[in-house]
Amino acid sequence: MSRLDGLGTYALYRLAAGAFSLLPEPAARRLGESVGWMASFLARERLALARRHLTRVVGEEAATVRRTRSMFASYGRYWAEIFWATPRRTGAILATSRAIHGERLIEASARGKGVIVALPHSGNWESAGLIAEDLGAPVLAVAESLSNRRLVDWFVELRRRMGIEVVIAGGDRQVTTALLRRLQKGGAVALVADRDLSGRGVPVTFFGEQTTLPAGPATLADRTGAVLLPVGCFSEKGRGNIYVIGEEIEIPDLPTRAERVAAATQTFAHALEDLIRRAPEQWHLFQPNWPRDREPA
Repeated sequence: MSRLDGLGTYALYRLAAGAFSLLPEPAARRLGESVGWMASFLARERLALARRHLTRVVGEEAATVRRTRSMFASYGRYWAEIFWATPRRTGAILATSRAIHGERLIEASARGKGVIVALPHSGNWESAGLIAEDLGAPVLAVAESLSNRRLVDWFVELRRRMGIEVVIAGGDRQVTTALLRRLQKGGAVALVADRDLSGRGVPVTFFGEQTTLPAGPATLADRTGAVLLPVGCFSEKGRGNIYVIGEEIEIPDLPTRAERVAAATQTFAHALEDLIRRAPEQWHLFQPNWPRDREPA
């Protein structure tokens, strides 16, 4: 990316944030949904891919084109809420949010061995940091390193508003060290773990089809003894968010770490399925996620 392109991208994000922040919340939310819905007509290949993903969740008959477009509308709402969330509004976001089984996070944090919150890309997952902080478990998360430093700094500040401390991915060892230190001190980390971007993940059956998921959540839990909790974020029909904290993923007593991580990651995959089925249209997965997605049509 050239310097000019980098400045242009950063300026577009800041312009969008400025524009949405001027709107009342209902208007911002509905505009975001409308923009996302319209984008589905332009992104035909991604629409087809998203429909394939939706079919895995709800079946072919239920995965209508209209329902698939709702996935784009939900993603548009996610960005609208991110742009709208100025520092003075985080209290309002928290006030309109609710946690289901919040006691699970409180109890896990009280053990003092650390907590790993593992999430899918559903609803407004960024705002989950506010709930975690409110429940006494502020999280550390990993952010992708981009060539556009201004954009990285902006995303870091955005997540800071949401109660999320950020470590920038600059190499596997550096990130792992930061996460381990946080857990060893009894703190919490958040990992979005429904996509294996590295291609080196753990083989699992996910929605009835073989793929891989990141090994990170189960590996960290095995190494540190931290509690591994699956968490789903979902938007209310109107304003507000719901955070569903699932049951602890137990690390089984098996001879090797590889076996323990494989088994725990498969259990986590099933937990993800249960969370995603709560609101399939809010699962923001628009990239290939199964080997079959990469085969020629």
